[in-house]
Amino acid sequence: MVKAVVGANWGDEGKGKITDMLAKQADVVVRFQGGANAGHTIVNDYGKFALHTLPSGVFYGHTTSIIGNGVALNIPVLMNEIQSIVDQGVPMPKILISDRAQMVMSYHILFDQYEEERLGGKSFGSTKSGIAPFYSDKYAKIGFQVSELFDEELLKEKVVRICEQKNVLLEHLYHKPLLTPEGLLEELHEYRDMVKPYVCNVSLYLHNALKEGKEVLLEGQLGTLKDPDHGIYPMVTSSSTLAAFGAIGAGIPPYEIKEVITVCKAYSSAVGAGAFVSEIFGDEADELRRRGGDGGEFGATTGRPRRMGWFDCVASKYGCRLQGTTGVAFTVLDVLGYLKEIPVCVAYDIDGEITTEFPTTHLLEKAKPVIEKLPGWNCDIRGIKNYEDLPENCRKYIEFVEEKIGYPITMVSNGPGREDIIYRNK
Repeated sequence: MVKAVVGANWGDEGKGKITDMLAKQADVVVRFQGGANAGHTIVNDYGKFALHTLPSGVFYGHTTSIIGNGVALNIPVLMNEIQSIVDQGVPMPKILISDRAQMVMSYHILFDQYEEERLGGKSFGSTKSGIAPFYSDKYAKIGFQVSELFDEELLKEKVVRICEQKNVLLEHLYHKPLLTPEGLLEELHEYRDMVKPYVCNVSLYLHNALKEGKEVLLEGQLGTLKDPDHGIYPMVTSSSTLAAFGAIGAGIPPYEIKEVITVCKAYSSAVGAGAFVSEIFGDEADELRRRGGDGGEFGATTGRPRRMGWFDCVASKYGCRLQGTTGVAFTVLDVLGYLKEIPVCVAYDIDGEITTEFPTTHLLEKAKPVIEKLPGWNCDIRGIKNYEDLPENCRKYIEFVEEKIGYPITMVSNGPGREDIIYRNK
């Protein structure tokens, strides 16, 4: 059976914790898209971790962790990450890397930096991890697939071709140092040696695992609103963030995905540029940012302060619909315990028209939030294990959100730890 864990909003919803928790029952955990440009923060018995490429199931001895073909694979980052968790006392995880995954090259990272520099004030708020140049090359069919590392003749010919193409841009658009075929070949040889022990025909491995009745967990990166087709284009990522893409990015049939757990924060946060209707500013935002998450709302990869806002029912309903949500995991609810009343964005006002449907970007830029305020519960809810034991106003907040988004909230996270979770039988 396959379950997908994906984000409803801008990313940073707490997917890592939910995957880490669900991995206890899983045999295989697969990262199916994205690269090291976003991170999942996880707190468990081994300590606190920010994972960027490794699936969030690596902390269990019984799981196999897979880097799927849809991932933008930065090999040195992955190797450093494996080393860093082992250094913190985590047993060496069993890792497989798809032979069809493609690699983030050092020049992808440079091009990302150069382009953001060139765009200046009109930049996309990239994490400068090479993701957009990587996916551009993948779809322009000039990327390097892991399987190609083992074909020396192909590599020797291809590095020359790549240099010819990239150097035109480096010389005439960016005015930066040029690439050499020798330098690229050396980089590719290093990657080959690093990755060799892990390479696998992942889609065949998963096919056999499913035939044997194994539990497979697909882990998405970012959330619906960062999807290049259905998100706040152009302020999006470069790979599909939807559960449906999990089938493609892992190499399994779409009908195998039986559950889609969509992770939704009890308030909103976003890293990077783009429309964000329920955004708050100043002291109000600082207070929520400081109290948020575990140690505050700062990007797990970049350390950037996240933009803060109140819960957005319009964006979240849309996010859950596009994911094909079977159940919502509602996270960081404990953070809101300091508020006497809690604002919620229940609709958008666009040029005087009230809507509860999420619009395309040019209309989204004009949208103003329609806010409703709910009474707070004004106490700490960490440590509570049963839904009925939550304060009445806290339950009312959950049920209000559930009604507005139209999808069942089946899990409530009330703290950063693995055990800080309340299951609701819906």
